[in-house]
Amino acid sequence: MMLHQTPIKISSLRGILLALLAASLLTACGTSTQVKRQSARTILYEPQPVSEKGNEIALYAMGLIDIGYQFGGKNPEAGLDCSGMVSYIYRQALNMSVTGSAADIARRGKEIDPRTLRPGDLVFFNTLNRSFSHVGVYIGDGRFIHAPSSKGRVRIERMDNVYFAPRFEMARTYFD
Repeated sequence: MMLHQTPIKISSLRGILLALLAASLLTACGTSTQVKRQSARTILYEPQPVSEKGNEIALYAMGLIDIGYQFGGKNPEAGLDCSGMVSYIYRQALNMSVTGSAADIARRGKEIDPRTLRPGDLVFFNTLNRSFSHVGVYIGDGRFIHAPSSKGRVRIERMDNVYFAPRFEMARTYFD
């Protein structure tokens, strides 16, 4: 018995390769609580008890995704900067006063080990060559929401992002 071999078309091969690439990317999106990417500063997250207040903060923060950036902005209608976003979220979600610049906010709250971050905790970065010049709201799985001046919209970033990982300074909680 003789088998007839049909040549594989390049377009078919390209389609198969694209499907394999898509499958591998989708698999890579499923992450555990441990940060898997290598960075200047790798944080191994430890599972923590849930904080209802923290979850409220994280959910409220997600509702602000894509709001425009405005230096000194303290509400979504006018635009938000990082500290204005944090102040707005805490006030709206929990009627809690967390005000001032990112550095002012960093001086309050309770410092925590970054491995014990829970949704709703705050993460601080040195982005302007001065301590605590940027703040974001941790939402879990190694990610945070912030209002960056670059690209001008509230968005989600990873803690192990090549820009933010080496600039991370501290984590603070306002709960429990």
